[in-house]
Amino acid sequence: MTLSETLDFTVADSGEPLPVRPARLVVAGYTARDEAAVMEHIDELAAIGVPPPPSVPMFYDLDPALLSTAGQVDVPGPATSGEVEPVLVRHDGGYFLGVGSDHTDRELERSDIAASKAACPKPVGSGVLEIGSDLSFPDWDAIEARSEVDGRPYQAGAVSSLRHPADLVERMTATIGDVAGDLVLFCGTLALLGGTFVHGDTWSLSLNLPAGPRLTHSYTTRRSTP
Repeated sequence: MTLSETLDFTVADSGEPLPVRPARLVVAGYTARDEAAVMEHIDELAAIGVPPPPSVPMFYDLDPALLSTAGQVDVPGPATSGEVEPVLVRHDGGYFLGVGSDHTDRELERSDIAASKAACPKPVGSGVLEIGSDLSFPDWDAIEARSEVDGRPYQAGAVSSLRHPADLVERMTATIGDVAGDLVLFCGTLALLGGTFVHGDTWSLSLNLPAGPRLTHSYTTRRSTP
C-alpha cells in the first residue's frame, strides 16, 4: 500500500491543526446494528447482481492514498456515487470523529465490491472532533447524518442505527488484525431516501452533534481522462 500524503485536519473545538499521515485506510460495510435488516439489504443487493460479503460487518483494507480533503476529486466514470459516513481518525493513540464519503464505482460493484471501492477517492472533511482515547463516546447515538446530491436530499437519519465505534474497532481488529500507526476508518452509512443510487456531480455531507460542532464537507466529481 502507498502511504498517503499528510491530511491537514483541524480540531473543531480548539482550531488546533492536526496533521495526519494515515498508515491504513479501512472502509467498513454492512455495519447496521439490526442484523436482520443487514441480511435483508444483502438480499436486495443480490437481486440486482451485487455479490454478498463473505462476513458481516465487512472490512475493506484500502490504499490510504485514496483519501482526500479536496473540494474536487477525479472519478473513473459516470456510474459512481457517494454517501455520508462517520469517519474515525486515530492519531498518536487518540481518536477523532470526522465526516466523509465512501465514493464507489456502482457499475464495478456488481462484480467486485472491494475493487469498486478501491476505484474511487475517499473524500473526507478537514474538520474533526476529538473524542478521546477510550472510544466510550456517549454522544454517538444522538448524532444525525445527512447528505445531498446536486442540492437534493439523499440521506438523513441517526447514526445510532450503525454500530458504535468501539464495537466496530474491536470487530475490525478481530477480522484484519492489529492496525499500527495512524488509521482512518469509515464507519458505514444510512439508507438512501429514494432507495436508488444517484450518479450526481456535487455532494454535501454533514454530521450534526447534539452539543458540539457541525462537521461538514462538500465536493464535486470530475471524470478522469483515460
